[in-house]
Amino acid sequence: MHRRHLLLASLALLHAPLALAQDAWPAKPIRIVVPFAAGGTSDVLARLIGDKLQAALKQTVLVENKAGAGGVIGADAVAKSPADGYTLLLGTIASHAINPALQPKMPYNALTDFSQVILLGSISNVLLVGATQPYKNVADVIAAAKKSPGSLSFASAGQGSSQHMSGELFKLLAGADVTHVPYKGSAPAIQDVIGGQVPMSFETVTVAAPHIQSGKVRALAVTSSKRSAALPDTPTLQEAGVAGFDVASWQAFYAPAGTPPAIVNKLNTEIEKILVMPDVKARLDGLGLVHTANTPEQFAAFSKAEIAKWTRVAKEGKVKLD
Repeated sequence: MHRRHLLLASLALLHAPLALAQDAWPAKPIRIVVPFAAGGTSDVLARLIGDKLQAALKQTVLVENKAGAGGVIGADAVAKSPADGYTLLLGTIASHAINPALQPKMPYNALTDFSQVILLGSISNVLLVGATQPYKNVADVIAAAKKSPGSLSFASAGQGSSQHMSGELFKLLAGADVTHVPYKGSAPAIQDVIGGQVPMSFETVTVAAPHIQSGKVRALAVTSSKRSAALPDTPTLQEAGVAGFDVASWQAFYAPAGTPPAIVNKLNTEIEKILVMPDVKARLDGLGLVHTANTPEQFAAFSKAEIAKWTRVAKEGKVKLD
């Protein structure tokens, strides 16, 4: 018995430093890497939640913008960071679902190189046409595309964006041969739709709403499976006759793979509390972001399904980055 007690005591001492280290977390500043430029939705969310997380954890939270390659550069930096809970990533559908589907040689594995912390929410895209275009509904667009394959074009915020892939899924599910015209961002894309240079586009509700309200563009349908609270009178593409259409641009928090589960769960709990705060919820509503509470395990299952979905779309639609 005496030897058994000594053995148990020795094991306890061996595990004590790890337990103490996790109990003490966070003992130094936490860094949130945003893999896109400052000022965008991801950056706004990181700073909004980072400020609240700083107060909740009583530790400094810093936001670092590390843009490039559609989110790949920043995401790769986090994947290769120590798995100690001090480096987080504000990842998106681009960095963790679309890019892995389109790029055969990614520097990281979107599933196995990260610990999924929490899905912050999703923002629907919307199919828009310029105010002077003749198309009054989705059926008009499909009819025109089928009548003259390839002659109808759509603008997007860039290759590999959720807007681009919304168009690719539209081609597959509606059987409409439309031509993709990529732009360097949402602003120039929607301006050319307003100006009539391109007849239509898929754009996030956040960007599109002011232009819809001003009458410069017409909203024909939203891409999500449910109507957007920001555009309650606009039908979904499913309601408009395109069965199975469901696309939303999502934002989420990740940590490097191997981050202790206790830290991941703590982050999930604290961020969930932040997301339901009245002032934060009002800001999310303003961005058109829809949040549903989720665990790290549920988010991991969602991530797996999203990668499979966009891999299928890329393969069936023969989508390649130029």
